[in-house]
Amino acid sequence: MDKFLTKDELPEWFEYPFEFNRIVEQGLLDFDPWIILQGERLRSRYDGIKSRYPSRQLVPFARREDNDDIAYWDKDKPGRVIIIHDFANEGYENVIEFSGFWDWLRIALEATIEYDGE
Repeated sequence: MDKFLTKDELPEWFEYPFEFNRIVEQGLLDFDPWIILQGERLRSRYDGIKSRYPSRQLVPFARREDNDDIAYWDKDKPGRVIIIHDFANEGYENVIEFSGFWDWLRIALEATIEYDGE
């Protein structure tokens, strides 16, 4: 099984951004507490989000270990990264929005510095 969603699995409006591919190629996949989703965990989250938030078109790429926050790309907000609190009631799931992947990564790395693993 592929680590990431394949072209056949992805919606036609989406392709992984250069920035994401760059960190994946470098093996930078774990920024505890943020982890890049892969394999079955990625596919399970992708399928689940479609059923929990059917009015949205989202592609997940990372999850936060210490809560239910998930980082997504949203069809309605091209290039932006949206953090949602998965399993929240529809309409209350948005947590924060970043202008792009690098902005999200900076915050993920700050969380890594601050995170004590508890």
